[in-house]
Amino acid sequence: MASGESQQAQQNWRYCGGQIKLWREEAGVSRQELAGEAGYDSEYVKSMECGRRRPTLRLLQVADQLCRARGKLVAAHEFLKPEPFPQRTQQYVLVEAEAITVQWYEPMLIPGLLQTPEYARALISSNCPPLDEETVDERVAARLKRQEKLASKPPTYFSFVIHEAALRSVVGSRDAMRRQCDHLLDVGKQRHLSVQVLPFATAPTAALSGPMVLVETADHERYAFVDGQSTGALYSDGDKLSTLTQRYGVIRMQALSVEESGRFIRKVAEEL
Repeated sequence: MASGESQQAQQNWRYCGGQIKLWREEAGVSRQELAGEAGYDSEYVKSMECGRRRPTLRLLQVADQLCRARGKLVAAHEFLKPEPFPQRTQQYVLVEAEAITVQWYEPMLIPGLLQTPEYARALISSNCPPLDEETVDERVAARLKRQEKLASKPPTYFSFVIHEAALRSVVGSRDAMRRQCDHLLDVGKQRHLSVQVLPFATAPTAALSGPMVLVETADHERYAFVDGQSTGALYSDGDKLSTLTQRYGVIRMQALSVEESGRFIRKVAEEL
């Protein structure tokens, strides 16, 4: 079962998969027959019936027709729509929506709020293990929807520091990365937003510990979010906030100025 899904989503998978199995057995339809009609491997259908995988709309439609469920199985799809964000980031996204300041450091990837649709799709579609197309579409759309925060009124103040490695790591294609660099330059023209580059040559050891986001909300609550391979942690306690704030400060001090960063990004784009 996908570890990135919430407990509620996994329960929905199990329930709907169980309903498919009950209707199939009641109608005298074998798993092999259902799999053949849907164009799936029998083991793949079994994993959906057992709730290890999310039942697809295709399987629900075929099962509904074969089992004469008259729309009762297809109706389950409403409860199986992919979650727009991985479980590890769901709490952070709620906090981000309420932010008045966001300070974001990324060592290996372009920050989500600054990604082009092309970059976001290439990144999300290359997830390991792979995501189905419906989930990819949902998560790309959700990521782009979050970017509306960049134009919110009153404006939120954003400070982004991006490691040189994130600019030089090709996500999608070289042409896509050139367009991503152009997008960074365009977005960086906004007065309430700064984009700075941390070059390899000046990066402090604190920059090697991974990404971090520092947030202050309209109620002046402060949070720090640290994202990992399969887990994400949202902190609000003073000690963690102090430590991560100090690290961000050290990283930002070694970054290029906004003007120097713009020239650096143009240079990287030309070299891609």
